[in-house]
Amino acid sequence: MEPKADIGLIGLAVMGQNLVLNMDDHGYTVAVFNRTTSKVDNFINGNAKGTKVIGTQSIEELVATLKSPRRIMLMVKAGEAIDKFIDLLLPHLDQGDIIIDGGNSNFHDTIRRAKFIESKGLNFIGTGVSGGEDGARHGPSIMPGGSEAAWPEVKEILQGISAKVENGTPCCEWVGSDGAGHFVKMVHNGIEYGDMQLISEAYHLMKKVLGMSADEMQASFAQWNQGKLESYLIEITADIFAFRDEDGDPLLEKILDAAGQKGTGRWTAITALELGIPLTMIGEAVLARSLSALKEERMQAAKELGGPEIELPTDKSAFVEDVRQALYAAKIISYTQGYMLMQAAAGEYNWDLNYGSIALMWRGGCIIRSAFLGKIKEAYDMNPGLSNLLLDPYFNNEVEQAQSAWRRVVSKAIESGIPVPAMSSALAFFDGYRSERLPANLLQAQRDYFGAHTYERIDRPRGEFFHTDWINTGGNVASSTYNA
Repeated sequence: MEPKADIGLIGLAVMGQNLVLNMDDHGYTVAVFNRTTSKVDNFINGNAKGTKVIGTQSIEELVATLKSPRRIMLMVKAGEAIDKFIDLLLPHLDQGDIIIDGGNSNFHDTIRRAKFIESKGLNFIGTGVSGGEDGARHGPSIMPGGSEAAWPEVKEILQGISAKVENGTPCCEWVGSDGAGHFVKMVHNGIEYGDMQLISEAYHLMKKVLGMSADEMQASFAQWNQGKLESYLIEITADIFAFRDEDGDPLLEKILDAAGQKGTGRWTAITALELGIPLTMIGEAVLARSLSALKEERMQAAKELGGPEIELPTDKSAFVEDVRQALYAAKIISYTQGYMLMQAAAGEYNWDLNYGSIALMWRGGCIIRSAFLGKIKEAYDMNPGLSNLLLDPYFNNEVEQAQSAWRRVVSKAIESGIPVPAMSSALAFFDGYRSERLPANLLQAQRDYFGAHTYERIDRPRGEFFHTDWINTGGNVASSTYNA
């Protein structure tokens, strides 16, 4: 068989099919394979009918159809399935061939796989693909990392099928070595969790405190989407408020309030704990989903646990504006924490991440795409060494202008007994970050008291540690290690 396909793709679920059709639209010949081979026939005779897509019935046939260096993209379930397909592919590949994992893999797995595959003389790319089914079909955000030698061989295809922003700039750029691409996708998903929770809290406040109808909330969100909050998630939220069930009532109010999750938000929070980064807002967004899943327990608790009466604000429109500003300020904190985590990971895993480029990759195609991201790119273009988004003049000024409204909203939520874990934890982080002195000195004294863990002094140089025998019985001892 004469090799004629530019790239192969394994996994013909909706995302895989749409990526194939996207590649075909851009002039690339794609060979496809699926473990259940009937899906190949159905695809070739269905959605791919009339295209250049080539259906294959085995791994051997797929590989034989590909031009050299062979490029094979896996769009299968993350985890064991990826490793199994890698094992199936390896005996049929040659030096310099490329395996691409386009699923939501854990970046630790990607680091392991890159090392293993490179040891065989091949190249591996782990890439985040964001944008859902529509993004895959018409242009997703693509975040590739792994074997840098493979990038020139896949750059044209991946950038060609990605979303485009101003001046046709692709929402796809090389992220970094081994697991960097999947790490950045993981952080993207963590921020997505945060954005969605913030929007849900805004909805809860508008409904419970103000008693706003679905139509009124739709109008507010549609208006917000014309300003600084312009984004895909705000846009679709307005659409959701407007959608009616068969009986004419808002469908939203008939949906069970128990949220699901696939794990990437949880991975983000766990990684933050491992790296010591205070990813408080995204962590609360993850835990809010877990709390929502306790539906039966909450229904029982609602009967037994009382709360305060809700008093209507005197100025309804003013409170809606306060909610908008609180949402915007907390959103800034979510991205601030996400970027703090990426910076910490870059140091831990020796990745050279381009933070402005990452913001640009998220500017179009992906779930968190928004006008807001352009400001993040500007911040890092102006100061590539920026340590924290809150120290950028633009974001500093934005939070300063919004914080009074933010505090009013959180205060009103607490007074009304309405949970706003993301908004309130974001505010607590902001107040903690801007505090020159925190009560951690007492924590250190306590740790030294019961465990001789030592402490530093404000009147001595950093890095010099002390122990006090607080009750005059411990003797002159101290812990052999020190953890801040």
